[in-house]
Amino acid sequence: MSNSQSNTRGNPFIPFGNESQVMQWDSLQIENRLDRVSVSGDIDLTKDQVGLDKALALRELLNSVVETLQRSELPKELKLAATARIKNPFN
Repeated sequence: MSNSQSNTRGNPFIPFGNESQVMQWDSLQIENRLDRVSVSGDIDLTKDQVGLDKALALRELLNSVVETLQRSELPKELKLAATARIKNPFN
């Protein structure tokens, strides 16, 4: 993702590798977790060299997620822990 990625602190993005890594490309955010990779937002893949570069980098990232999943012993479905709301300590 070259200069359009941020918040990786120079570390390679290893899917499911940590709980702290976030990448940002335009308005697209990719968050690394131990049990999931969350993708949210949007990105424009324009019909030009910049769009091609973004598309290739996105494909590379998704391929690494797929390869990691294929090498893993996976449950049929991951049960995510319920989240709880807490009172805002700053109010």
